[in-house]
Amino acid sequence: MNAHQSVSIVMIEDDEGHARLIEKNIRRAGIMNDIRHFTDGTSALDYIFNDDGGPARNGPALVLLDLNLPDMSGTDILARIKGGDAAVRRTPVVVLTTTDDSREIQRCYDLGANVYITKPVNYENFAQAIRQLGLFLSVIQVPDLGEGG
Repeated sequence: MNAHQSVSIVMIEDDEGHARLIEKNIRRAGIMNDIRHFTDGTSALDYIFNDDGGPARNGPALVLLDLNLPDMSGTDILARIKGGDAAVRRTPVVVLTTTDDSREIQRCYDLGANVYITKPVNYENFAQAIRQLGLFLSVIQVPDLGEGG
């Protein structure tokens, strides 16, 4: 029986300021898991599906997904992850975005998002939301992806 594998965090966020803020506040909440940061969907999907360290081959991960990316929409990425093979499909996805359009929120949940968080415009509120996310990350259980070949 192997030791409980640490969950890696895949952060897909094109705004460097937001990315730093997210990482800083996740660390502040005591989460020391590996964070892989991508600024576009293409490289993030390549990592998730094809990289030896990515969720498809290496298991368990949690995706923090911004919807507004330079090369593709976050909802497309969400659809790819949740429509992928079982190992990737079970990966929890937390949508972190400035969009609070109710149709967009509904669409993300329909596509399989696990959590939808609207980025507060105010810095302190955003930092607080991320700290709470960090606490959430410290207690959630992610599915074991089973014994890969």
